[in-house]
Amino acid sequence: MTVRPLAPGDEAALEAFLARHADSSMFLRANLRQAGLVDRGQPAEGTYVARFAGAAITGVVAHYGYGNVLIQAPDDPVPLARALAAAAKRPVAGLLGPLEQVNAIRPVLAPAGMRASKDSAEILFALPLDRLAVPALLAQPGIVARQAVEADRELLAGWWHDYEVELLGETPGPALLAKARADFRRRGAAGGGSWLLSVDGVPVATQSFNAALPDIVQVGGVWTPPALRGRGYARAVVAAALRDARARGIARAILFTGGDNPAAQRAYRALGFTPVGDYALVLFRKPAPAAP
Repeated sequence: MTVRPLAPGDEAALEAFLARHADSSMFLRANLRQAGLVDRGQPAEGTYVARFAGAAITGVVAHYGYGNVLIQAPDDPVPLARALAAAAKRPVAGLLGPLEQVNAIRPVLAPAGMRASKDSAEILFALPLDRLAVPALLAQPGIVARQAVEADRELLAGWWHDYEVELLGETPGPALLAKARADFRRRGAAGGGSWLLSVDGVPVATQSFNAALPDIVQVGGVWTPPALRGRGYARAVVAAALRDARARGIARAILFTGGDNPAAQRAYRALGFTPVGDYALVLFRKPAPAAP
């Protein structure tokens, strides 16, 4: 067994390993496909450290330009976390991956003196898209589901701002709104962009694919404004996007949602999603400046 940073030329070995753990490796696989293994500090670029048995990778941890650490290391992830800490180019902003693995590396990589704004044990769900249950709501008059376009950017930026405040514990304000505007193009680059559901011309819900590959997509950013909840809109917009993905030849969908969010779980189960594992989402809040 050897542990070393990855470099151009290791892509095939990494993809072969991650494909064996596809459901819990969507971010890793999508970032690898989009940005490769060179770390110049861009959001999808990262520093990768892997464990090898001969020529085969048996575990990997990556630290991306936006600060989050992603892990897929079923066997003894701690040595990988230590090697990544030694090679770190930037502070750690979050930890994501299979729950047991994140819990194992957290004492090594969690920033000292920083508390979590989001610390959630998530349920990982999967759906073969030939089993997608399309809600009857999508066939009702006045219901339109479509991909978002540039003219929708300000609306979606406002919704994503509220999404991150409510669900990720982010601090509201102009900086978060500016980030949400920038995310509009990033989500398009990740594959599939975002979708909007409208009722009689009024937008009521959105969803995005936060990772997309030729055969599998990962659902994220599902949002309905609070006043419009409980009407099946979120479930409908997710179904519309997945129906389109299925028509393009994509065979499987993944998502994760909080174990403490029964409403979301019911919505996803109604579409046909079933639990396939546990996932962790840990995001750290920057400490407040010291008083003068």
